[in-house]
Amino acid sequence: MILLRLKNIKKCFQDNIVLKDINLDIKIESKIGLVGLNGSGKTTLAKIIAGYETCDSGFIDSFQKNVSVSYLKQSSEYNEYQFTNMLCNENKDLSHIFETSSLLGLKRLNHWSNHRLNHLSGGEKTKLSITEVMNEKSDMLILDEPTNHLDYIGIEWLIKEIKKISKAFLIISHDRYFLDQVVDNIAELEDGQIKMYHGNYTEYRHLKQTKYNNERHQYEEQRKREKRIDAEINQLKKWSHIAHRDSTKKEGFKEYWRMKAKKKDVQIKSKIKRLEKMKEEGIEKPKEEEQVLFDFVSDKKSGRCLVSAEQLSKHFEKEYLFKNSQFSINRGEKIGLIGVNGCGKTTLIKMILGEDHDYQGKLFVSKSAKIAYLSQDVLDLDEEKSIEEMIAVYDKVLQTKIRTYLASSGITNRMVRQKVKSLSLGERTRIKLIFLIIQKNNVLILDEPTNHLDLHSRETLEKTLSLYQGTVIIASHDRYLLEKITNKLLIFDNKKIQRIEEGFKEYQQKKEIKKDKDYELMLIQNRITYILSEMNKYKTDDDAYQTLDEEFQNLIKKRRELTDK
Repeated sequence: MILLRLKNIKKCFQDNIVLKDINLDIKIESKIGLVGLNGSGKTTLAKIIAGYETCDSGFIDSFQKNVSVSYLKQSSEYNEYQFTNMLCNENKDLSHIFETSSLLGLKRLNHWSNHRLNHLSGGEKTKLSITEVMNEKSDMLILDEPTNHLDYIGIEWLIKEIKKISKAFLIISHDRYFLDQVVDNIAELEDGQIKMYHGNYTEYRHLKQTKYNNERHQYEEQRKREKRIDAEINQLKKWSHIAHRDSTKKEGFKEYWRMKAKKKDVQIKSKIKRLEKMKEEGIEKPKEEEQVLFDFVSDKKSGRCLVSAEQLSKHFEKEYLFKNSQFSINRGEKIGLIGVNGCGKTTLIKMILGEDHDYQGKLFVSKSAKIAYLSQDVLDLDEEKSIEEMIAVYDKVLQTKIRTYLASSGITNRMVRQKVKSLSLGERTRIKLIFLIIQKNNVLILDEPTNHLDLHSRETLEKTLSLYQGTVIIASHDRYLLEKITNKLLIFDNKKIQRIEEGFKEYQQKKEIKKDKDYELMLIQNRITYILSEMNKYKTDDDAYQTLDEEFQNLIKKRRELTDK
């Protein structure tokens, strides 16, 4: 049953047509992933459905009375005042808010001071906004980049909640793992129009690639036929020219050559008409995916050890983020920083960058480390400036290079002339990456680099980072990125930073095996406890006692085998 129907929705911003002709049915309990390139209009469409924006033409039909829509905006659109107001509203029952926030890892939220609420991490902002939206009574939830800044605890909780909630969901996300887990349809927004694909993200990518390959094959076959007809037309034109020439020169045969020339002319017209019809009715060349270029240049000159820590500790007020930690980061390693929101990943990055000196212990950063840093905050670009004005401070050679990179990364000349405030968060992230690229460096520090990047840009960034010869330090909750890039980890857990000599994929596999083993050991122990209580009911020479004792011995053996692994 349909909940909402979008019919011929159109939206323009000045001369820029963002949404051309949007038609979409949203069914009750459907879970739709809305994907598309940065700046394609996903957030604009979400705001129109939620009632935060109006469309220029078209309409939205509701098939139930008083359909209500809850909208989770991107975390950067929330401020501390909103969170303070949310938690200090005397007319609101906050018990569900505190319960949900606790499940997301925000402990003792009811004791947080105004000072604490004014110093929230990106992940904490996301969790608080999710807490409020998920507790609203509505028929439909729109989630705009819900996993940005969100740690694994938050992501897994959100996946479980979405699966069990009987509501319609429209989810704007570039998190491939998350989309694979929760959506049953993908709506792709491209050139202002919607294309629907049944299945999750991986299935959508397969269907889209298959569709492109088929269309490309049909187009190439059509081009072969067109070339063949073109060649036949050229040959007929040659013969027609000869026939016309000979009809004026060869005495006694003029009429024969004249008739032959006319016949060739008729054939030429027929072939040309056929070719024109083929081109008019034929298949257009399928649109290739936008080619995004991220080409980091590494200065390979650096020592083996770039960063090392001894007895490193950091605390705010009386609360330790981490203490007495030892680790190192060596040249050429691709390190993933892994931990829940608020564990100190961004704080450690600031310490490495030399922006935070208030810590205990020793932290060595090699002088040969030339660091390029991408923060998770894309709001630090001057919103009132255009990219053109930002480029103007560089020399002519570098200006040309920057413009080339911008063009190859999907930033058009029109966008270069626009003020930064008119660009999407994903477009701003691409621009920040461009300004990193022009630096010669041997260390890349990336704090949530895929936040706001569209799916295609994420995949391109993965390829670039895998080829980069320098050292990479990534703080991210993008599982696919971490699995493909990292070969070492720094784990933030139990107020310690521990170095792990393997990548994220291997680490997760071992965690799953350990989780399964712990679960199996628990079942065995529960069964042993039960058997011991049952054995007390029988004498040692009873058959029932012997059967239970045999099972007991087998369980003891199995427990020993599991603990020895």
